[in-house]
Amino acid sequence: MVSSSLSVLLAGLVAAKHATATSVSDFIAQEQPIALQGVLNNIGPDGSLVPGAASGLVVASPSQDNPNYYYTWTRDSALTLRMLVDELIFGNKGVQTTIDNYVTAQAVLQTVSNPSGTLLPYGLGLGEPKFNVDGTRFNGAWGRPQRDGPALRAIALIEYSHWLLDQGDTDKVVDDIWPIISNDISYVGQYWNSSGYDLWEEVYGSSFFTTQNQYKSLVAASQLADTIGTTCTGCDEAPNVLCFLQSYWNGDYFTANINVDNGRSGIDANTMLGSISVFDVEADCTSPSLQPCHSRSLASFKVFVDTFRNGSLYAINDGIASSEGVALGRYPEDVYYNGNPWYLITQGAAEFLYDAVAQWNHQGSISVDTTSLAFFQDLYPSAQAGQTYTKTAATKKVKPSKCTVAATDAFQTIVDAATTYADSFVAVAQKYTPSNGSLSEQFNKATGEPLSAYDLTWSFASFVTMARRRAGDYPKYSWTSGVGNVPATCVASSTDGVYAAATAAGAPNVTATCTSGVLFVVNASTYYGENIYLVGNTTDLGAWDLANAQPLSANNYTSDRPEWYVEVQMTAGEYVSYVYVREEDCGQANIYETVNRTLLVPACDSSATANSPPLLTTNDAWTGPVGTSGDC
Repeated sequence: MVSSSLSVLLAGLVAAKHATATSVSDFIAQEQPIALQGVLNNIGPDGSLVPGAASGLVVASPSQDNPNYYYTWTRDSALTLRMLVDELIFGNKGVQTTIDNYVTAQAVLQTVSNPSGTLLPYGLGLGEPKFNVDGTRFNGAWGRPQRDGPALRAIALIEYSHWLLDQGDTDKVVDDIWPIISNDISYVGQYWNSSGYDLWEEVYGSSFFTTQNQYKSLVAASQLADTIGTTCTGCDEAPNVLCFLQSYWNGDYFTANINVDNGRSGIDANTMLGSISVFDVEADCTSPSLQPCHSRSLASFKVFVDTFRNGSLYAINDGIASSEGVALGRYPEDVYYNGNPWYLITQGAAEFLYDAVAQWNHQGSISVDTTSLAFFQDLYPSAQAGQTYTKTAATKKVKPSKCTVAATDAFQTIVDAATTYADSFVAVAQKYTPSNGSLSEQFNKATGEPLSAYDLTWSFASFVTMARRRAGDYPKYSWTSGVGNVPATCVASSTDGVYAAATAAGAPNVTATCTSGVLFVVNASTYYGENIYLVGNTTDLGAWDLANAQPLSANNYTSDRPEWYVEVQMTAGEYVSYVYVREEDCGQANIYETVNRTLLVPACDSSATANSPPLLTTNDAWTGPVGTSGDC
């Protein structure tokens, strides 16, 4: 672990030398330790920029205002920990304490009751996207559930488990870590075919990034379960998830989200980041896991990048040659902070290309088909569909035949061109990285000035992984040997999960009473920025404390039927008093209904599952005064 004083020294070196770091290699050498320390600065309890963060919790950013990212996200945390696990495997033993703290923190976090639900009996609470930095529930209105977090956390812990097994620490894997993984994999197996919010927390439907990581988590968990001799509940869903993953291909590129109608093109960094996340250097480029070197992944990459070669979209990309990297954002229709490039996405493009190069080198050949032809012709104009270029003669250093020379030269030309192309994306990040090495979430599309949350943990983590791939450091533990064939018919299935608190890792021993599902529905016309909460006299409804109330969803809201709803698993057979509350914008006071409602929760149904319909649905209408926007 890099000390705080060393962090200050490194920042000073960057401030002094950044302007002279003319090469990409020099820039990476200077920025990589800054980025690693930037991550560590944002992890409790010792992170210098996140006072009050609980041990092992990864804070998204120290920024607490415009925007407030002072929370711990399950997704961001897991992606960050995967980077730290890699660092441990590459020899940085100083990060192991941070990883162990994360293990304990996640065991506890799995048991925290939250607006998505609880761990018991159905695992619903595992889909909650974020928590307060002290580990308590975040109760604000948000896009929930988000179903990528459990898969990503399981993947990070599986990779750590393999390293521990190599060290002979089987008991720690079996007793402490596997129970956490098992909960998350149960969730994946049970809810992979259920709608949720995408990694940008905006689109409700099915997300390529989520599905791809769900598939990897199931395959990798099955392999680990076999190694330690245990059962993997939910892993049997892997073939069906793999089948569903193929459906994101629209004939030209992977569309980011399906089962939605939001008017977007579907061109999105989501798909590129998904391929990076499941990268396995030993994978075949035809693997249906859709690796970076897969022809469809390459075609999608070209469509995505070319979309941003547009000076009217991003002024800083104006005039950049078509053979060079450009600043990249989330998707062309983005309006968040007026829609700008992101550091982690621009760096991610470089990592994607470094990954593909590594896979071509590992396999010793590059195959071009009609799908990937346009991508390859940007690198090697003479590329032809149906051609396979090999590096056999070059690697064996024998005198090649005339026909082999052309193939071998083409292979190396493509590899060199792809590497140079990757470096050009790093050069874009270099151009807009401030002299102290800080990486924000975004940089301005017209001026290049850093924007939004500063010192974003995910931005730092993505820089470290990109730098590692460029240096030839790859995840050690291959997982794609467990990838099967795509089933002929996709099945929308589900396996009921088995959930239990990971007490050996530090989780409290929570128990569950018999519950019944109640769907609370209220018609309440609202303005943009106003939210509806449900609060009542039971712990399920916050015990009259609005800080623990249930936020309602407006996913079904229309002008004809302004419906807000939430399904709550409640203690069976209890009487409940409740009201709805309007949360106003601009710091205005909350507005409570003027009527006190009551209901009797239905008796326990022992045959019910998480997918069973609610036993009771209300049909309420808002009663009381309404709010108006403060126009702040």
